[in-house]
Amino acid sequence: KLFYHYAVYSNIGLIPNMNNLIPQQLIKVFEKQKYHIIGKHSAIKRCGWLYRTLVQNRPCYKEKFYGINTHQCIQMSPAAFYCTQQCLFCWRAQNGDLNIKFDELKFPEWDAPEDIANGIIVEQQKLLGGYRGNPKTIPQKLREAYRPRHVAISLTGEPTLYEPLGELISVLHSKNFTTFLVTNGTVPERLSKLSQEPTQMYVSVCAPNEKVYKQVCRPQISDAWDKLNMSLSSLSSFNCRTVIRMTLVKGYNMQDIEGYAKLVEKANPDYIETKAYMHVGFSTLRLSFDNMPTHKEVNEFAKQLANRTGYTIVDEASDSRVVLLSKKGKPVRFSV
Repeated sequence: KLFYHYAVYSNIGLIPNMNNLIPQQLIKVFEKQKYHIIGKHSAIKRCGWLYRTLVQNRPCYKEKFYGINTHQCIQMSPAAFYCTQQCLFCWRAQNGDLNIKFDELKFPEWDAPEDIANGIIVEQQKLLGGYRGNPKTIPQKLREAYRPRHVAISLTGEPTLYEPLGELISVLHSKNFTTFLVTNGTVPERLSKLSQEPTQMYVSVCAPNEKVYKQVCRPQISDAWDKLNMSLSSLSSFNCRTVIRMTLVKGYNMQDIEGYAKLVEKANPDYIETKAYMHVGFSTLRLSFDNMPTHKEVNEFAKQLANRTGYTIVDEASDSRVVLLSKKGKPVRFSV
């Protein structure tokens, strides 16, 4: 009944599941990797932690840190094929991977926020269908999963490239979702003009200086480092909770604590997450298994950063190799 309601309400079936700017073979790769494509440029994908929480009762670190129910979270992107960077550690398919060429900065006519919001709910319900036949699925969690309450706008691509992003966040909030927005910070003008702030905003800071940034994040636009710094400078002006996320790649960007500390001081975020690179997806074409730091190495990095910035380590999740630092004590947990 819920599926039928959203399908009829949004006319989601009328949105074409294709994008003339994107090669069809790339879309097939996405679909083979279990992405659910929505309209011309959006997507959701089942997070691995959805299985773990529904079948093994193991929640992800966002639930541990912030109270976001893993089984009620949708992982999505409104710009699945588009990004201003080609990060070495990114799991997404980039231009040139598998010899598939496409322009990551040539954008389509954007789909309407309401259609995207309704579409991600429909597709989330579709991917939940397989759990009904699993005898190990926790029935109560599955029932609750059909009523998602949180959207992580972070799956793949750079979401701030989607022009009506503020309107999308507003639509999601009107449907009683909380939202976590993850951005690489290279479109500061879009962030500054958001008509609606997310519940929590992340800016990825994956290099301590411009030289490492160009090597690891491989920007596709001019002045990307300067634009990232503009976003960091404006972060304290937001009313929502703010986070700097550092994806740590062993052998590439785990040096120069002083450089990271200066960026933290500039941004003055509420929280910092230091998280290990994971050897998954298309990142395996660019990096090796040995580039994944251990949780112990991530923890040691976090300790050094804490000593330099005055932030305090308040939590960690060893199975995700992530450490949470805060200047305000443990986060107030969201009620969803």
